[in-house]
Amino acid sequence: MKSGLKLGATAELQWQVSAEHVIHLGYPPPTFSTGFSTPAAATPPVTAVVFSTPNMILLMERAARRVLEPFLEPGEESVGAVVNVEHLAGAALGAEVRGVAKVIGIEGRVIDFEIAAYDPLEQIGRGTHRRVVVGLDRVARRIAEKSNSSPSSPETMPTSPQAMPSPSGTPATSLPSDLPQFETLRMEIQGALAVVTMNRPHKKNAVNMRMTHDWELLNAFLAAQTQIRIVIITGAGGDFCAGDDVPEVGTLSLAEAAELSYRQARAYLGWEQLPQVFIAAIDGVCLGAGCVVACACDLRIASHAARLGMPEVLLGWPPGYGIAQLTALVGKGRAMEMCLTGQPISAQQALQYGLVHRLVPSGMLLGEARKWSQELLRLAPAAVRETKRLLHADEGLQPKTAYLADTAAYIRCLAGSDAREGIAAFVEKRTPQFKKDERS
Repeated sequence: MKSGLKLGATAELQWQVSAEHVIHLGYPPPTFSTGFSTPAAATPPVTAVVFSTPNMILLMERAARRVLEPFLEPGEESVGAVVNVEHLAGAALGAEVRGVAKVIGIEGRVIDFEIAAYDPLEQIGRGTHRRVVVGLDRVARRIAEKSNSSPSSPETMPTSPQAMPSPSGTPATSLPSDLPQFETLRMEIQGALAVVTMNRPHKKNAVNMRMTHDWELLNAFLAAQTQIRIVIITGAGGDFCAGDDVPEVGTLSLAEAAELSYRQARAYLGWEQLPQVFIAAIDGVCLGAGCVVACACDLRIASHAARLGMPEVLLGWPPGYGIAQLTALVGKGRAMEMCLTGQPISAQQALQYGLVHRLVPSGMLLGEARKWSQELLRLAPAAVRETKRLLHADEGLQPKTAYLADTAAYIRCLAGSDAREGIAAFVEKRTPQFKKDERS
């Protein structure tokens, strides 16, 4: 460590509170913890989206780290050893927050700091923090030792015999005893492959509260069934999914609509954390929430008849979730076009945009999806699982938590007269007549 560090040395760090920095307080409320609907007499839950305590601590720790950076020799780094903080107040999504650190004690390589955090209106945190300057070679050696001895490393994880194909090459049908009782989904399991079909064909498989509950049941089931390695998601009746069940949305309170949106976003994001590879087999309409379901899958195959889009703006609100995932796949310009115009794109356009990987005739869709699954099942299970994990981890946190801001904007618009007009027009099968001026 270089000389020259003195008591009173300070540094500041400024962040804007974005979606990855916040926590949704009050979610899930008790009324949503055991079912998929809220009792009619229940009081709407009070929730808030605020700068989280762990991220406030990280902001202040990073400010302390910045103080020490000019005094580190090559091969050195400062690491946090002790932190004691008080979280004094919340900061809102989008706020500019500032972390400040001041040196109050130096004993060799051990440095103590006074730390504080502020938003534009007030102090939101304070405390003390100790950092220690260490050699990176020592840290790297210790991490390597832990990695090599970890009981959960791929080399030491047990392999379920159910994950292997049968000697004949045709997976045997398996129906685990704890298969959930779905109402809106069908599940077929053949060895290591599961085919999940959205089954509301009379509604073009629109996602309602019950289907949201069924997705949650599916995720819990798959988390415990690691012998299932591939999941194909498709729709019944010639369509993938027409989006949210708009008439049902019109019956919900704003609190219920917000909670439903949060639950749906978390259910689809859960697929990234599950060990299975998800393949969307898309036929017919794939709109709104249906397009988000497709984007949430790891791979997408579509028929030439598929149409994909994000039409929420045509109803008077923005997408409640999924914008970040769509943008990651097609780029900002094309996502802007799809979300601002609300117009669907053809299957060929989706292929050009990178939204789908393969196109096939409708009659071959599920067969080709199964064939693709078998190609993946011939690969090393641990290699596929770890590759999926790394690719999703490389996106960072922003796509994983952007739905908090998405849903907030969705609910603001849903509360307005344009959204009510959009829902009424949808139910009455007519063109909505939106206000021409925000003030009218």
